[in-house]
Amino acid sequence: MELTPSFRPVPPSSWPQAALPLAQQLHQQLTIGDRDWHALKTQRPRRGAEQLAAALVQLLAGDDPGSPQPTGSRQQAIALTEHALAWLKAELRDPGCPSHGG
Repeated sequence: MELTPSFRPVPPSSWPQAALPLAQQLHQQLTIGDRDWHALKTQRPRRGAEQLAAALVQLLAGDDPGSPQPTGSRQQAIALTEHALAWLKAELRDPGCPSHGG
């Protein structure tokens, strides 16, 4: 008798089906809204986490993991990841609010 696996293997050229919705939920949870920005602007790891989640959403939404060439989505995910690293390394800080000077 042949045993069949209880899971469906993911083709090597696609992301797992549930990955994008989960990443989108994570990004929504980590997004710093306008009302929260002033209270959280000194928490660089929060901004870094938000950017990392955005990079993951970008990658899952528009990249083909089987493509050897970088796609536009992959390049955007790289840029967002580099931006997140700058926040985590404290190389970036809140630029202030132009509407009321800080």
